[in-house]
Amino acid sequence: MQSSLKQQKGVSLVGLIIVLAALGFVGVLALKIVPTYTEYRAIQNAIVTAKATGGSVLEMQKSFDANATTGYISSITSHDLLIAKENGEFEISFAYEKKIPLVGPASLLLEYQGTTAKNGMPPPAKTDQ
Repeated sequence: MQSSLKQQKGVSLVGLIIVLAALGFVGVLALKIVPTYTEYRAIQNAIVTAKATGGSVLEMQKSFDANATTGYISSITSHDLLIAKENGEFEISFAYEKKIPLVGPASLLLEYQGTTAKNGMPPPAKTDQ
């Protein structure tokens, strides 16, 4: 009787558990991040709609508030928007942070910002001097 030594192929049970744990962690992280990104996109669309509404700053804020209600936007309000006139045209900008708790003291901080300016840069903040 000859015994043939074959090399085993495949993943061990420990390797499988490690891979599944890593995939589970990535999946849970995605489930926590995706809603914040969807809200960010809703805010982007709301400021574009508010700018298209035109008129005064108050009218643009009211338009944003209406879109915030229907778009489930809770991270910022119309008073958090920076509305400035640049080259004879209103530009609307925003910036906010979203903190997502992970495990224990560890958390993930996402910084979102956006503007309606064509160059992608928010108008400069006015300082009182």
